[in-house]
Amino acid sequence: MPDPATQVRTYIQEGGFAPGARLPAERSLTETLGLSRATLRKALDVLEREGLIWRHVGRGTFVSHERPTGGDGPLVELGLKLTPFKMMRARISLEPAIAREAALNASHANAMAMQAALDGCVAAASWHEYEGQDDRLHRAIAQATDNLLLLTLFDQLNEARRAVAWGSVERTTDRPPRDHTSFAEHRTIVAAIRARDPLAADAAMRAHLRSVSARLFEGE
Repeated sequence: MPDPATQVRTYIQEGGFAPGARLPAERSLTETLGLSRATLRKALDVLEREGLIWRHVGRGTFVSHERPTGGDGPLVELGLKLTPFKMMRARISLEPAIAREAALNASHANAMAMQAALDGCVAAASWHEYEGQDDRLHRAIAQATDNLLLLTLFDQLNEARRAVAWGSVERTTDRPPRDHTSFAEHRTIVAAIRARDPLAADAAMRAHLRSVSARLFEGE
């Protein structure tokens, strides 16, 4: 029988929780994992010290980014002060430029990484898994710029993004539908990068983020 911290760690990894995703409430976790509330909290303490999760009183427990901040860094504090709308505006300001640079500098290995993430998005068996693959795709695009500063800026943006109070997003299905709008949008972005067309990559990323914003804030 694995120790409680390992149980929770495995649950997070196998559940496809993306960086920034909120874990179920403690009551739900105790039932799912067969742990007492006290044992679960000790396990969460271990994972928080490892940087795998971070907790915010009144909001819940969240999965950390790959380069954790311990839950109380300046970027997390910044994210807590941002509205979802302003976060999306920041993404629209930065990520099209990143896609443009990716189109100019992407290697074959970068292209393969983006394709693997694309395939992962389509194959995702849950929304949590999809969100993890979506994050993997956007970071692969940032890596394709071959520019450490741009990759760092992307990581910092993502770190702040996971602290934003997005609220509950209603899902009517267990997983993304086969005709999920983002699938085609992602393919268009990657195709433009692989074609080394920076203007098309910029436009495709901008259109994608505006589409995501419209679905979030306009119910489209």
